[in-house]
Amino acid sequence: MPPAPNATCRYLAEWTATKLRWGLSADQGEIDAINVYADGPCEMTVVHYTPAP
Repeated sequence: MPPAPNATCRYLAEWTATKLRWGLSADQGEIDAINVYADGPCEMTVVHYTPAP
């Protein structure tokens, strides 16, 4: 996670979008971390991505 707390939600959104865009997998630790923030402080953060060609 980024050291600046106010950058956490953006970091997670960009990271998730990159995983989705390129069809990358996530291990259970990554999924658990995403869910902790997605169900809490980053609940209103929206992830937009375009699938890779």
